[in-house]
Amino acid sequence: MAILSKIRDRSMFLILIVGLALFAFVLDPSSIQNFFSSSKINSIGEVNGNEIDREEFAQQVEAYRTQSGGRATQMQAVNAVWNAMVSEKMFADQLEKAGIVVGEKDIWDAMVSLPEVQNSPMFKNEANLFDEEKLKEYIANLKDEAEAGNKEAWLNWLATEKSIKQNLERQAYTSLVSAGLGASLAEGKRDYLTQNTKIDAQYVFVPYTTISDSLTVVSKEEIKKYLEDNKKKYKAEATRSVEYVKFDIVPSEADDAEVKKTVESYINDREEYSNAAKATVKIDGLKAATHYETFMNDNKSDLPMSEGYKYKNQLPETIADEIFAASVGNVVGPYKENGYYKISKVIETIQIADSVKSSHIIIPFVGATRSTSLKTKEEAKKTADSIFSIVKGNKTKFAEVADEINTDGTKGKGGDIGWIRKDQAFSQSFDKDFANFIYKNNAGTMGVVETAFGYHIISVDEQKKAEEAVKLATFSRIIEPSEETENAIFEKAETLASKLADGGAIADLAKENDYEVLSAMNLKALDENLPGLINQRQIVTWSFDSTREIGDSKRFDFDVNGKRGYVVVVLKNKTDKDGTVITSDLIAQIRPELINKKKAELIKKKMTGNTLEEVAKNSNVTINTANSITMASPLISGVGNEPGVVGAMSTIELNKVSDLIEGDKGVFKLKVTNRTEPVELENYENFRKQIISKLAGRSYQLYQVLEDKADIVDNRAKFF
Repeated sequence: MAILSKIRDRSMFLILIVGLALFAFVLDPSSIQNFFSSSKINSIGEVNGNEIDREEFAQQVEAYRTQSGGRATQMQAVNAVWNAMVSEKMFADQLEKAGIVVGEKDIWDAMVSLPEVQNSPMFKNEANLFDEEKLKEYIANLKDEAEAGNKEAWLNWLATEKSIKQNLERQAYTSLVSAGLGASLAEGKRDYLTQNTKIDAQYVFVPYTTISDSLTVVSKEEIKKYLEDNKKKYKAEATRSVEYVKFDIVPSEADDAEVKKTVESYINDREEYSNAAKATVKIDGLKAATHYETFMNDNKSDLPMSEGYKYKNQLPETIADEIFAASVGNVVGPYKENGYYKISKVIETIQIADSVKSSHIIIPFVGATRSTSLKTKEEAKKTADSIFSIVKGNKTKFAEVADEINTDGTKGKGGDIGWIRKDQAFSQSFDKDFANFIYKNNAGTMGVVETAFGYHIISVDEQKKAEEAVKLATFSRIIEPSEETENAIFEKAETLASKLADGGAIADLAKENDYEVLSAMNLKALDENLPGLINQRQIVTWSFDSTREIGDSKRFDFDVNGKRGYVVVVLKNKTDKDGTVITSDLIAQIRPELINKKKAELIKKKMTGNTLEEVAKNSNVTINTANSITMASPLISGVGNEPGVVGAMSTIELNKVSDLIEGDKGVFKLKVTNRTEPVELENYENFRKQIISKLAGRSYQLYQVLEDKADIVDNRAKFF
């Protein structure tokens, strides 16, 4: 009753809320969500107030991974797309302010000048020249296909246009900025005089090494203050540190022995009961088999049949001698190689070259791989035979015809393919028929060969290092953990996770069970790799969860590049974004500088006096002389490189004792006795150009400067 009374008391307020919500729903159902929550939920970030849409970002991440062929991890794709989109929005802002506009004609002119476009056979006419109309026709076809539902190619083309436009805009902007980085002849003269004026000086020098490190202890508070004073140089980021135990799912000794026994059973014939025949049937082993592809498929070999030839040094040392001693038809093994048990039958021995240099004339036909020819297969064969009769035995004529007929990369090279190694020739990416011809014929052989690409007149030009090789039929079975082994490993991981959840310490539990504890220190919100564990974004995301507390633990599964297992993780430390993260690497970087600062103060207290003689006496050192020092080479004899000290020498008044100067190697007090300017030149153009060249070399810093100045909000870690 009390609740109902309160509702009645606030009835007008409730009616107003419900009314607004319904009105928002009528306008746009998605507005309800926006009404009660921030619109930022759909933003992956902001650049100078311009949002990066979450959905668009996700689409580009997926497209990036697709274009990489799956080689890029999700976070690699996320970071690449983020950098691209941030760059795009930063430059868009600058382009608008600079009034830079790139028109359609600019984009088209840049596109048609691309080497990929100019050299593509698709855009060439009958005279083998680039035809702009063919490119236009190609683009029109892509658009028609997109309207018919096949949008992928069209979207790729639009992405190419966008990329070209962005490159043109950035080139224009960079050129505009670079144009402002000029220098006058007067500046060239000044630089010449400054860099080449010879300076003579007397100085007193007390090295930092004269003070023991033990007298200059740097506290944590001093390091924190240094970081606070240098926030821009050392940007603080939120971090997490974890400890973990990894349980790899690997085969046991029993699993290994079982796989070896299974592979061995495929050597000789065996009998098995056939449900189809309702009787026991004999099954050929590898020793009796003649159709090796069929044998591998029927018996489910874990690796396919290899068509290549192997030299002795390409085989495992443990089995190489036995294989080369075996006769054709003999089976060797089982033997272990790269996580497999194998048996190999010697099916051929041959003297074969290590590499072959060859050339060809190609006559493609309709249906051949990468062919645009309209010739039928019969017409192509007739042409090939006719050409062969002309070029047979005449290498000069062969080269002339190849340059006239070929349309591939050998055109203009007399059909020269170059040197092909045996492993290349007998790989899946090379044509099997072409490889067989050039490797199974002697140098000087020429013939007509049909391949997947058409008919070739092939010339075997040279061969190197003929050695004995074998061709093997190899049956393989991967050595995998059994279900029993997997269950035992899972039980270990789950037991550790359970004991940690009950308050156990990971160090104590690991010691009891002889587990290795690994650490990942100062993980950042967008990291994905841990020592010994790549692509573990799930662990990093878990550790950065807002509810996560130090001491929390969890078991994770992992499957990376075929390696599976479990990892039990404990959160050991966390720091917020605004906190100061002091790592061992950071301390090693900062500590020497702070120590030298402290040493300098101690040294200065001793270096008292108005003259160099007094300072030298009070410091228990001697006065040294430096002659002909220049800014171009700021080396002080007996001290080393001291650009700051030499810079001071170039400006202080002659014969006047300077103030104490902190250098890189110690504290100085000096007196410049002479400056000799270099001989004046008739023209300082070269030195003006040197200044401009140095300034132009800094154009790469443009993006970094824009990024530092931009107001960037990064929400990637919340979504990925």
